[in-house]
Amino acid sequence: MTGTVHHAKKAPGVPRGRFGLTLSYLVEPYLYLSPAVILIGLIILAPLAIGISYSFQAIALLRPFDTGWVGLENFQALFADRHFWRALTNTFWWTLYCVLFQFVLGLGLALLLNTAFWGKKLVQSVVFLPWAVPALLSALTWAWLFNPVVGPLPHWLAALGILSEPYNILGNPDVAIWGPIVANIWFGIPFFAITLLAALQSIPADMYEAAEIDGATPWQRFTKITLPFLAPMIAITVMLRAIWIANFADLIYVMTGGGPANSTQILATFIFTTAFRRLDLGYASAIAVILLILMMLYAAILMTLRQKLVRV
Repeated sequence: MTGTVHHAKKAPGVPRGRFGLTLSYLVEPYLYLSPAVILIGLIILAPLAIGISYSFQAIALLRPFDTGWVGLENFQALFADRHFWRALTNTFWWTLYCVLFQFVLGLGLALLLNTAFWGKKLVQSVVFLPWAVPALLSALTWAWLFNPVVGPLPHWLAALGILSEPYNILGNPDVAIWGPIVANIWFGIPFFAITLLAALQSIPADMYEAAEIDGATPWQRFTKITLPFLAPMIAITVMLRAIWIANFADLIYVMTGGGPANSTQILATFIFTTAFRRLDLGYASAIAVILLILMMLYAAILMTLRQKLVRV
């Protein structure tokens, strides 16, 4: 009797062997992710690479025939530019004061809104209102408030004895930066209030009850329960807000235009004026690359600290 061997045919599309199955498992997720990866590459990574490449080129629209690769010349000129160092210093103080006051006031409002009181819904709507106002409208409103002719703030400050007489604060190089800082503090408080309020509401109430039974004071409950729970959220919100503020040129550009005498110029406005007033895209790209590096270093340091806080 002759035996007949039948070879079973595998269904089409099924990987042959363990290697093929493993390869399929490795490749298949990336196929699903590929549309998003391609989109991110086209929208974010490609313009980023082009912008970085511009920083190594001479691209000035007023000198159309004087273009080409110049290596590190833009950065060498940048580090010798006193306006750059003035803008870098202003960026540091602008970011520090805005983030500090926004965080402190936002945390205070979050703690207030986390309690029950009459008219809480109305207070919430008023607190969150600045976040809904466009930045351009905020800048125009605050520029009007600081105007010594039609605005009330210089007259109020003079009545309080802070100013000797009502004058244009935004025109004084010594104090002009405080105009956009005050406007930005008002504009950004709701960000911290909203995010920290959400974090506060996630803290278990029984922890406060147990601490109160043990005789803990309000300050001890705040430092031993509230702050440790809020620490990871504080780290991420401070990082995001600092990056946004360092790149936020709208208020300063509308209120002062970087003046007077570059006293309110920050790196973001310096990039804008260099690119669209001087039409020097290569030099502006070099400034942007420096700002990018500084923000990446800042984010890396803060995320490292956040990881340590999470472990603790």
